[in-house]
Amino acid sequence: MTTHPTIEHHPDVAEMRARFEQATSTPRGQALEALAFLTGVYLAASPWIAGFSGLTALAVCNLILGAAYALCMGGLGSAYERTHAMAWCAVAIGAFTIISPWLVAGNVDTTRSVWNNVIVGVVALLLGAAMAATGERRAGATRARRGRRVPTA
Repeated sequence: MTTHPTIEHHPDVAEMRARFEQATSTPRGQALEALAFLTGVYLAASPWIAGFSGLTALAVCNLILGAAYALCMGGLGSAYERTHAMAWCAVAIGAFTIISPWLVAGNVDTTRSVWNNVIVGVVALLLGAAMAATGERRAGATRARRGRRVPTA
């Protein structure tokens, strides 16, 4: 009876894990993760901080989006190679945060709630994109060092 090694023992997988670990262990990666986590916490608490908690639908929406964003971006440091795709989820959460004052039920698009969600949404979107690009940039550099052709966008 023969046993076959699992995909986890493949050299490319080990290299990928090391590369993503290196990406998040840099000061830039750690700063992005910390700022993104704080952005998620602020988004969750923003209805009470900015003073539009009376708009219940948007307050609940921001609470859920903020918790989801903090969980997505907070988990990146512990297992980045497995949760890299979550950075793209964080980009989607940021984009939805921007447009949510006009999408949730009820009249919740007050000046305060719109400005809060647009600013926090843009910050969330940019931090998610920056974290996603961190791993992509390292992956491209590794492919170039190996002599493989690096695809262009």
